[in-house]
Amino acid sequence: MNSNLPSVLRMLCADTVQKAKSGHPGMPIGTADIASVLWSEFLSFNPADPKWINRDRFVLSAGHGSSLLYSLLHLFGYDVSIEDLKSFRQWGSRTAGHPEYGHIDGIECTTGPLGQGIAMAAGMALASKMAAERFNTESFKVIDHNIYAIAGDGCLMEGVSAEASSIAGHLGLDNLILLYDSNRITIEGSTDLAFSEDVGKRYESYGWKVYTADGHSIDEIRNVLKEAEAYKGAPKLVIFKTHIACGSPNKQDKSSSHGSPLGDDEIKAMKKIFGLPEDKTFYVPEDVRKFCAGTVEEKKKAYDAWQKGFSSWKESNPEKAELLSKCLSKEIPENFAEKLIEGITGKAEATRVSSGNIIQKAAEAVPFMTGGSADLEPSVKCHIKAETSVQRDSFAGRNLHFGIREHGMGGVMNGMALYGLFVPYGATFLVFSDYMRGAVRLSALMGVQTVYVFTHDSIFLGEDGPTHQPVEHTSSLRAIPNLTVIRPADALETAGAWYYALNRKNGPTALILSRQNLPLLHGNPSKEDLYETLKGGYVIAREESKAEAIIVASGSEVSLACDAKKMLKEEGIDVRVVSVPSLEVFEEQDKEYIESVIPSGVPVVAIEAAVTRDWDRYTAKGGFSIAMNSFGSSAPAGILAEKFGFTAEQAAKKIREYLR
Repeated sequence: MNSNLPSVLRMLCADTVQKAKSGHPGMPIGTADIASVLWSEFLSFNPADPKWINRDRFVLSAGHGSSLLYSLLHLFGYDVSIEDLKSFRQWGSRTAGHPEYGHIDGIECTTGPLGQGIAMAAGMALASKMAAERFNTESFKVIDHNIYAIAGDGCLMEGVSAEASSIAGHLGLDNLILLYDSNRITIEGSTDLAFSEDVGKRYESYGWKVYTADGHSIDEIRNVLKEAEAYKGAPKLVIFKTHIACGSPNKQDKSSSHGSPLGDDEIKAMKKIFGLPEDKTFYVPEDVRKFCAGTVEEKKKAYDAWQKGFSSWKESNPEKAELLSKCLSKEIPENFAEKLIEGITGKAEATRVSSGNIIQKAAEAVPFMTGGSADLEPSVKCHIKAETSVQRDSFAGRNLHFGIREHGMGGVMNGMALYGLFVPYGATFLVFSDYMRGAVRLSALMGVQTVYVFTHDSIFLGEDGPTHQPVEHTSSLRAIPNLTVIRPADALETAGAWYYALNRKNGPTALILSRQNLPLLHGNPSKEDLYETLKGGYVIAREESKAEAIIVASGSEVSLACDAKKMLKEEGIDVRVVSVPSLEVFEEQDKEYIESVIPSGVPVVAIEAAVTRDWDRYTAKGGFSIAMNSFGSSAPAGILAEKFGFTAEQAAKKIREYLR
């Protein structure tokens, strides 16, 4: 390795933060030795083909150290210029304050919320194991690479990293190598203030192989990475003892270097120590540029050899090659709507049950669909019956078991989706979406295709009581940009929800499903009926002459609204019922369609068993909402409906009184 590379990398990071007048220089400077060895001697990649499926993945879980990643990408031939480094953290810049997936090739995932990168790295490692099981042959390994992640003290404190690391250890993901930048400094000062556990012993208890090394000794870094890479049977944690802002004469090992620029004078002093020109910024000497370029050329030779083998593999394994193509493209068959409709039983059933039946049909048609639950499968109905479960040394199946680890589940799902060959789904009770919200938000921010199956969607789950009865959660999820929330009213709308989720490639979808049985509102549904549900809102029960009011509802309250309509009709009051399984999708329709479904000037009554103001946009100009204004209670569902005002009789009475 070029001996100047670590120093040049250090000072690029320092200059990048200094130019922006904000950022986190300490961690990038402190990990420059580790990153230099990793990228030049171990990491397999090709900047000319940044999405190469057999590349090693590099995840910067400590995303505040983003200047490290940007500088590495610049040095090793990715499309990151010095001008990009100079525009760090500025409006319109490609180099955001934390790494953002999709901004620049080479950023494998959005990181910054600490610990999430570890969870996503675990998901990538799991996806890699599953892909290897499907595509590798004795003569050629299509998938044969590692997932590397750099994490700091903060990442190791966060609960999501513990959940994901426990999953990784249980599954024996030996293609996962976690590099722990143990500099013992956080924003408030020394980690001794709040963090005194033995991290190595904790990870050994998870089933990981643990190493310790000096993070500033090139030889130790090289040797320990060789050992870690060679070890099989368990994920690896390398604890690197480092100094934050290593080489800074006045700020090394001080918390002041964590989140503030070092200052011009301090940077000049550092450059003098490292033998670099004090008067030059963003300086990369020619010998370092030549070394990095030569390193990339060597890596391209390995890439070319893989491509040659891959071409032969495709010719010899046409079925596997076709499957790989489908997984890469996320191709949905033309008859997918009809296939999902086959899963509709025609019985009154909970939408969680409908979902379980539809999953079977979807899985038959979509080979890249995989998922599981947070230890709730008997309740959430997400098991693919024709498939086996993924376990240690057995990755051919499609059923995942995340254990009681919702946040870890969400992070692992994101990593699997980012890997590029699978569409993962994860299921739990809606009330526990709170436990995984950080991961859900990241999936929406990154625009990755994940599917969240949230069941037991309202107070009508009954006797378990208010601890398990979600009232604010659906509205809370709707508040996340780029997350499509779908709350189906029956089996057909549930089929439509799955059709939408498995076709949506630019963001996550949350399915909100009932525990209690719901009537089938569509008899003998056709694919045209399914396509109508994909508009997010539509007229499900039309008025006979002129509507005096429009009832809009979602989920289990749609059938309630239809029953109230019948009661009002007997009294000479004609109303329209509109089912709105997804507000987001409905509001994406053109104005003419929305007006045709909910015409202006007609009072709107919204019914949803939740604490919500989501419907105010429709009721504000005339009408009202029937909703929750409190937590629920422990009682049978029928009693709760009566006590909280969610019966057809009570709804009809309120509408009658409003209109008369």
